[in-house]
Amino acid sequence: MAALIVGFAYLLGSVPTGVLLGYLAGVDVRSAGSGNVGATNVARVAGKWLGLLTLLGDTAKGFVPVLLTLQLGLDATVAGVAAFAAFLGHLYPIYLKFRGGKGVATALGALLALAPATIGILLLVFLIILLATRIVSLASIVAAGTAPVAIWLLGYPGSLVGITLLMALLILWRHRDNIQRLRSGAEPRFSL
Repeated sequence: MAALIVGFAYLLGSVPTGVLLGYLAGVDVRSAGSGNVGATNVARVAGKWLGLLTLLGDTAKGFVPVLLTLQLGLDATVAGVAAFAAFLGHLYPIYLKFRGGKGVATALGALLALAPATIGILLLVFLIILLATRIVSLASIVAAGTAPVAIWLLGYPGSLVGITLLMALLILWRHRDNIQRLRSGAEPRFSL
């Protein structure tokens, strides 16, 4: 049962929400703007509403398999592995030749089901950084780095701290180009 859930989580995580919604607007988001398939780029190149729908879809990709795992009565470690599988599906989707997004929204969805007490902290950190800088990538990086600490401080199992730490490190890695632009002062600011 656990293997089926993990496989399902990866395949669901692989669904390219931003690419599919971009096609509705007549845009291949992989070749426009930053080329990223995530909500920020979709909002920039295909419109704010499609960006918001991408955010919701990518979040659901992390939330649904973890919730399903927990509803089936499987333990938190299996739920954590399902969360990580959905997250990896978004980063390395089979449907896009393993070239996906940065995983922030999918990780958020997974944590919403896995460790809901952390979400308020992470959203607060994200919003503070975003409002102070208007740089989504910086807010995402700081919130991702905060996640394993919040999980640990709130007393969740060590396996979830480890899985969240792995997700945070991969989010940091996937933002390496953004980090270079941040260092050079060239990272674009986001406006509503």
